[in-house]
Amino acid sequence: MVKTKILGALAAITLLAGCVGTKTETLGDVEPSGSAFTNALFSEYKALAEFEAYEMYDWIDADYFADKAARAAGGEAVEPAVLENWDLPAEHVDELTTARAALVAALNAGATTRKPETAALAQAKFDCWVEQQEENFQPDHIAACKDAFWAAMKELEPQAPAAVIPATYTILFAFDSAVVTDLGMKIIDAAIKEATRTGASFALTGHADRSGSEDYNMKLSLRRAEAARDVLVAKGVEASKISVAARGESEPAVPTADGVREQANRRVEILLQ
Repeated sequence: MVKTKILGALAAITLLAGCVGTKTETLGDVEPSGSAFTNALFSEYKALAEFEAYEMYDWIDADYFADKAARAAGGEAVEPAVLENWDLPAEHVDELTTARAALVAALNAGATTRKPETAALAQAKFDCWVEQQEENFQPDHIAACKDAFWAAMKELEPQAPAAVIPATYTILFAFDSAVVTDLGMKIIDAAIKEATRTGASFALTGHADRSGSEDYNMKLSLRRAEAARDVLVAKGVEASKISVAARGESEPAVPTADGVREQANRRVEILLQ
């Protein structure tokens, strides 16, 4: 998470001197009392906390994971790392955004009850990947977390929306933005390739999360759909083969309370028909 590395280093020195403890030390006697999923989350986050504390001497991230472990032990289905809370290298944000959206979709599609241990592993490895990517200096650690995440996600794949609706493509947007990202461009290229093969037309539907007013989000979702349309046209698709619609915050991919930012809901869905 966004943190001061100097303070972290000072905390490490103090702890080594025997003056300070960490939240990790309190997890040894904890008995989880929730569902199979939250109990598995507890075990996964406890392992991450212990690794950061006793092998990496990163007390800030150790406490972060220990806090999530303690909450999971009480039965709370803590959410995956929120990317806006981390100081991530810009070139990795799109990839992590897509990964988080896939994870949230799987969790909400029943993975927590169908394969609770695997779902917990996927979430913990995603958080591990985010934490390591923020530090961005240990490529082996980054790759290990990332590969373990995608391996777990592959086990959850039967519930993945993309496997059910192959003719639908989804591009995600940054908060309060209608700018198509580089990853979005690649997804549009894939949609164009498939449409060229099948002769399909494009139905674009813009969406927004629930942060902001309904009126503003409706306009923002339309701007997103129009931005995707403009990219299609610029890439040679006839405007007559593209329809545009907006749903605002009314059809979230991931249901949330009002005012909540959710990456999976800031999207344009491209349906080939």
